[in-house]
Amino acid sequence: MTVDPDRNGKQVGFIMIPHSPHDDAWGVTRIPIAVIKNGEGPTVILEGGNHGDEYEGPITICDLIRELDPGQVQGRLILMPANNVHAVIAGQRTSPVDGLNFNRTFPGDPRGTITQQISAFITDHLYPIADAFIDLHSGGSSLDIIPSAIVEPTTDPGLHRRNLAAVQAFDAPMTVVISNLGEPRTATAAACLAGLVTVGTEMGGGGTVSLEALEVCRRGVRNVLAHHGVLPLDEIEPRRQDGQVLELPGTSAYVFATADGIFEPLHSNGTRVSEGQPAGRIHFTWDPTRPPETLHYAADGILYGRRQPGRVRPGNCCLVVAAPYQGSLS
Repeated sequence: MTVDPDRNGKQVGFIMIPHSPHDDAWGVTRIPIAVIKNGEGPTVILEGGNHGDEYEGPITICDLIRELDPGQVQGRLILMPANNVHAVIAGQRTSPVDGLNFNRTFPGDPRGTITQQISAFITDHLYPIADAFIDLHSGGSSLDIIPSAIVEPTTDPGLHRRNLAAVQAFDAPMTVVISNLGEPRTATAAACLAGLVTVGTEMGGGGTVSLEALEVCRRGVRNVLAHHGVLPLDEIEPRRQDGQVLELPGTSAYVFATADGIFEPLHSNGTRVSEGQPAGRIHFTWDPTRPPETLHYAADGILYGRRQPGRVRPGNCCLVVAAPYQGSLS
């Protein structure tokens, strides 16, 4: 690593992981990292570029790297705008080097592929020196999601309360508990396992930069940093949202494609929907004698996310429904 996490001031550099592909005998993969430190206080890691086709978070982190003066900080910020760096450069969800989804490789493997080595470095060297973790995602190329702050579930009641308070401080248009169907290999799941107060996001998507989501992200990140005491409390803007907490209610939250065709959604994001209600249709335009196949919602709630590409295959996630959170808020 070309920066010293213990040194006061602002440093911008790289994590250098040896990487020897066919065309580079002694090369390295360079993961950009900045450290802004001033005196004593909490350490917060901000991650962007976990998936390479999600843009609002990396833009927000780069803004902070350029704009923040160490004198504004009390404690330490570790800012990482492009962790899945090969995917970020390629503008795609998974790494073009090893084909892996970075957010399904934690806690990583220091002897594994390059993506596994990056997640291992974060798990082994950065999580242990941190107090909090902010993981900035969007819907990527395949989903358009209502801008939202995400609660990562944990079995530790105290950490759950701290996570919820930090996520609500973000003050996104929606607060949603997402368990990823119990997936333990995500960055946020690993951060919770390490005891870090953890905030996730989903900021729009569709492979674009949403001006609305970017505003939410910039404001929300500063809110959370002030909540942790790393930035002055006067950075926190007045609450704009009602504090309602939603969740994805297990497998019933998802509407999956059942056939190879073209998906037509029947509702816009934010629409209230009901279990059993028609959700969309799959068309077979290469066979006009075949009628469309209708998909139905499996849960009551609010349409939270919609697939962006019209072309679908069986198993593609077409729609996502969020419902009122049934867990504890205290």
